[in-house]
Amino acid sequence: MASLSLSAQAEDDPYFSSMPVVASVSRLPQRLADAPTSVTVIDREMIRSLPIRDLNDIFRLVPGFQTYPNTTEAARVTYHGLTDEEFSPRLQVLVDGRSMYSPAFRNGTNWALIPVALEDIERIEIVRGTNAVSYGSNAFLGVINIITVDPALVRGVSVSTNYGNQNVRDQSVRAGGKLGEAGDYRFTFRQQNDDGLRNQHDWIDSYYSRLFDFRADFTLSERDSLQVSAGHVSAVTQRGRLDTSTWQSSPGNPIRDFDQSSSYLQFQWRRALSLDSDFVLRYAYSIDKGSEAFVNPGGGTPYIYDPWGAEGSRHEIEALHNLHLADTVRLAWGGSWRQDSVRAQTTLAGQGDVSREVTRLFGNMEWKPVHWLTGNLGLSGEQDSLAGFHFAPRASLAFHLNRQNTLRIGASRAYRTGSTVDYRGDWWNGSKYQFRGDPNMPSERMDTWEIGYLGDWRDWRMSLDVRLFDEKVHNRLLVIDRNDDDNTIPDAMTPIQDVRMRGVEYQWRWQPIDSTKLVFSQMFIDIDAEYLASALANPNNSLHSPQKFSHIDELSEYGTPHRSTSLLLIQKLPYGLEFSAAAYWQSKMKWSINTEALKYHRVDTKLAYPFRVAGMGGELAWTIQSLNGAHFEYKAYNVPADRIVERRQWISLRLDF
Repeated sequence: MASLSLSAQAEDDPYFSSMPVVASVSRLPQRLADAPTSVTVIDREMIRSLPIRDLNDIFRLVPGFQTYPNTTEAARVTYHGLTDEEFSPRLQVLVDGRSMYSPAFRNGTNWALIPVALEDIERIEIVRGTNAVSYGSNAFLGVINIITVDPALVRGVSVSTNYGNQNVRDQSVRAGGKLGEAGDYRFTFRQQNDDGLRNQHDWIDSYYSRLFDFRADFTLSERDSLQVSAGHVSAVTQRGRLDTSTWQSSPGNPIRDFDQSSSYLQFQWRRALSLDSDFVLRYAYSIDKGSEAFVNPGGGTPYIYDPWGAEGSRHEIEALHNLHLADTVRLAWGGSWRQDSVRAQTTLAGQGDVSREVTRLFGNMEWKPVHWLTGNLGLSGEQDSLAGFHFAPRASLAFHLNRQNTLRIGASRAYRTGSTVDYRGDWWNGSKYQFRGDPNMPSERMDTWEIGYLGDWRDWRMSLDVRLFDEKVHNRLLVIDRNDDDNTIPDAMTPIQDVRMRGVEYQWRWQPIDSTKLVFSQMFIDIDAEYLASALANPNNSLHSPQKFSHIDELSEYGTPHRSTSLLLIQKLPYGLEFSAAAYWQSKMKWSINTEALKYHRVDTKLAYPFRVAGMGGELAWTIQSLNGAHFEYKAYNVPADRIVERRQWISLRLDF
């Protein structure tokens, strides 16, 4: 296979082995120095060392990324902001090639339902920059590609538990072994529970989730292999508000459960056509559900309120062919088809199952005419039955100044389409026409220029990855009131601005000695927004309300923190102990029109003792988050005390049999 061929080359040639091989950018296995944009790789060893228990916390270490804890609203992960919608619909998330985008959750990613446990992750490749050319319109800002552990590496049974304050009560079981002569399997069960953040205002927070995940790999012949994956995740979080006059559940927005679930099945067949060519065919099916339904009094006209209630399904087929066209040219090309169907009683009232089909063709070519130059060219065409046709190109040149230093320049264009509700929504809440879709809604477009530098100094055990970027988003979409004074005129997803983001980010890694690792990341960004004449044309919409305009203006300027920094230390100590500390600094930002994050500094630590006794292995660990004290990471606008992240600590025990 192509990936195996390049890996073998990497092992034999010090020039290749100096950097990881990644496949998430162009769909070709490439050295980081040859990839057309910046990639951060987080491997299993680093994940195991981190002071975390939630997947989204990993991305605090990636320059340009922001996240916050799962609370009454689902955790979000975003790159360079544009975070106004609840389920982060501009960042593609993949698990073993399957997209986590869900038609049930407004074409976004529900981080409470990612079907992978931390211990099952082999590596995460994070593409920092748009990659619509390889993964379609959902990869508008970037890609998180989660690759799970090969079942052949999992043997026996492992059990673990976390026990700590804030009612942290987690359990997991993992088993792996052989399936006949040609197969290997891995099965994981995980249950998480906590009381969330301490109730600071008029809300109640708690979290519960349960995961079942299965993967089996089969060697069918010398050339053919089959991967089968299946799983189910469910989660329950709290919604609603308390009546501050009685401190009882508010009749119009009562405290209630938000029930969420996701089930999936995937088959992936791979055939090695030659030493440097392979073909992959993948089919995936998923069904997602969410409900927070209650009967709202509605000022005398009761109605069922369930704005995030929906059931969505997806069928997806994708084919990918990697090959050498010549000694200096490699190509990854393919196509995909998917069908989404969604039913929502509140936001798609009376429409039943609303279907959507998306067909895509894509290709990425790598050209290496001389040893000091790598060129990449990518093209993608996507036909969406709701959003129409979009064409996404990308081109880059990497100049290898020597074996340690590479300079890259690139340009790309990407489009971001809306959710089914954005095009077909119809929501009447009993007294107000709340929202109506626009079948002619334009798509967001982003044009990107970037300059990258990659330094890899093996003698010093040090590397540096720098990205300078100029990203301009055209037709930035936001839900606004069409007429504040007339309840019969619905809100709509509307293009309001062109947003330009310019800045620099970098990540520095250093391992001065075998027992010490350091990772330091920073981002500095400047944001300018220009309102569209079409958005300002209506004198009655929310842009002409001074208060709402002020909130939208702040959302544009502070949609991502202007400065963010992270520092990770991993240190091996005497007596077999292992210690890690992660520190994060972030300037203020706004997550949405009515929410924000104040400037904060956070420190998390972990002290672990791996052991092996009488053939049984394991680890005992103590993790503390927010060691330096309470702070805000997500709060409602103008609320004095809301969603305070306080110190959380827990003891972990893992036993391997």
